[in-house]
Amino acid sequence: MDELLKERYTLAMERVTQISQEAETAPAFQEFFMREARFLVHMDELRNLVRENRFKEMPLIQLREFNQGLYEEVLPENYETCYGNPAYAAKQFGKDYGQVLSVLYMELRGMIVHAYEQRYWDMGIGLELFLEIYHMFAADGYPEVQYLKESIYWYMSDYADELMQQNVDGVVDPRQQFAVAIIMKADLTDIRYLYQFGEYITESEERTASFLNTLPAEEIDSMARTYTEGYRIGFIAGNKPMEKKKTVNIRYVLGFERIVRAAIRQFADMGLQPTIYRAPVHMIQKNRKGRNGYYGAIPNPQFDFDHRNDAALFMDKDFIQRKLRALQNAYENQKENAAEHGGPAVMEIFGGRPFEPEACKDALSYTPEQQKLQVQYDLEAGQIVNRYIIGEERSFTIIAYPVPEIGDRFEEIFRETVKVNTLDYKKYQRIQQCIIDVLDQGNRAHIVGMNGNRTDLTVQFHELQDAGKQTNFENCVADVNIPVGEVFTSPLLKGTEGVLHVSKVFLNELNYVDLEIHVKDGMIRDYRCRNFDDEDANLNYIKENVLFNHESIPMGEFAIGTNTTAYMMAKKYQIGDKLPILIAEKMGPHFAFGDTCYSWQEDTPVYNPDGKEIIARDNETSLLRKTDVSKAYFGCHTDITIPYDELGLIEVEKPDGSKVEIIRNGRFVLAGTEELNEPLDEYQ
Repeated sequence: MDELLKERYTLAMERVTQISQEAETAPAFQEFFMREARFLVHMDELRNLVRENRFKEMPLIQLREFNQGLYEEVLPENYETCYGNPAYAAKQFGKDYGQVLSVLYMELRGMIVHAYEQRYWDMGIGLELFLEIYHMFAADGYPEVQYLKESIYWYMSDYADELMQQNVDGVVDPRQQFAVAIIMKADLTDIRYLYQFGEYITESEERTASFLNTLPAEEIDSMARTYTEGYRIGFIAGNKPMEKKKTVNIRYVLGFERIVRAAIRQFADMGLQPTIYRAPVHMIQKNRKGRNGYYGAIPNPQFDFDHRNDAALFMDKDFIQRKLRALQNAYENQKENAAEHGGPAVMEIFGGRPFEPEACKDALSYTPEQQKLQVQYDLEAGQIVNRYIIGEERSFTIIAYPVPEIGDRFEEIFRETVKVNTLDYKKYQRIQQCIIDVLDQGNRAHIVGMNGNRTDLTVQFHELQDAGKQTNFENCVADVNIPVGEVFTSPLLKGTEGVLHVSKVFLNELNYVDLEIHVKDGMIRDYRCRNFDDEDANLNYIKENVLFNHESIPMGEFAIGTNTTAYMMAKKYQIGDKLPILIAEKMGPHFAFGDTCYSWQEDTPVYNPDGKEIIARDNETSLLRKTDVSKAYFGCHTDITIPYDELGLIEVEKPDGSKVEIIRNGRFVLAGTEELNEPLDEYQ
């Protein structure tokens, strides 16, 4: 079969090489096909260079130049005249043709990483798609746009089984060794190793790797231990059977290989092998909620944003069913590995400039019917995954570190972040218990903003049947969710209402300005922001990226963050707008919209360190799983935090009408929480 694949690939490449040297297409499209053919020929040359190990002795400066050349067309400074830019493609060819060819351009960019991994099949099907569309233009007259769309439709549909299998294999099969081999075998003291992955590499990834190379092995091991122990403790705290698990999925951004190598060794001591897959590049494999897996620098976030809805070109009901069948079959083929998979261990980064996208009127967008189909796919895909990687038996952990773009004090901020990630959890556990004890006396909380923040929210709690044995709030320290510092609950929806407002927030790699969400009976009823001049663009932006095309989603979590040390770090270094939600959510109250923190695991008892069972694991929506699971989950969970300096009040309201304040004017006022103000006092 390998020989047949190579023969098929060779024949396609011979034809593409001819096209790169000729000009027989319609003149208006000639340059596009010539440029793409030359790019594809270059990818074949790249594949040979990698196969022959020609990069091994290449000087660093030459590696940089070569890598830059692979990605230069889509970089911001060149994007205005790039065919991957839907606006430019539409200007050259008209909107209909432009959208199709821009989608083709995006799909073919995946050739770069396929060449590094020597994936003949992936490269071959891309070549054949290019040739099919090229020959439509080479014939007399222009092809109808519908025929072009059908070509891409059948490309996606015909190869759905193989492409979805790749996705599932990457998550659960430890035999996928491309990245693991580099991490474990390369000389990490020589930063040229970064260029073996095939990802876009910038000064940031190089500086991160170089900085980590200055740290002693004990410090690297300690950082890895925080990460791996968080994963292990997550199983214990969640009363989950880690002894059944054999794999852990490591997700990270290039530059942190020294920590990842140490983590792999520590996981091995726990009996876990790593799965480390690349963030997908095929259209059908991508996750609209962001990049999952490992990846390097993002060459141009606007390029990604413009192509987030490329599936609109071919999505219909039949395609969604085809993709779901392919996903089901892929997991069935890997059911043993899936059952032994423990879940993700994620290492995030922060410090880059928050991305504020520009609306592109020529980019593809979903129709209302396609939005419903995407929601349907997300829901049913979640059910398939949960059947094979059982929710009650899996866990996760997540941690974050800064990268050099954060500023001149990067190394200092990095060390401060390490301290934040390793704060004394017993101290926070004790203080947070004081907060929980008061919260459990109430039936709701009232949250009010200040300093221009328009928040005025009431959050309704579950009723405790036995206050001596039950609690509504989890005392969250540093296990699955690092760093330490929050108490959280799944609120009742009925009675949860009001306005949530933040002046600026960074969610899922996107920036939001003056975000306002109105809630009634726990469900989002209205929303707005001021990212764009056009109001419809603002509404679509929130619907796509916060509601993920649902008409409404519930408030799945209410939490009070207690990590004033992290808040002080943000103020000291003026990096509040650059912190990931993982840290930001610990710096004030936060509200998550979508599923609860216990989705797919509601029936597994969870206990706080004091022995009380956390009974608020459901809400009125998630309870629908008992009658119709398709109505119970939304496949998203987006945290939105109000920072302390915009927080006027958090108070508990008791059934008798009395009230107890926890935070007033950004400071903790509840007895037993005074220590949390010490970092705030230090900053002031």
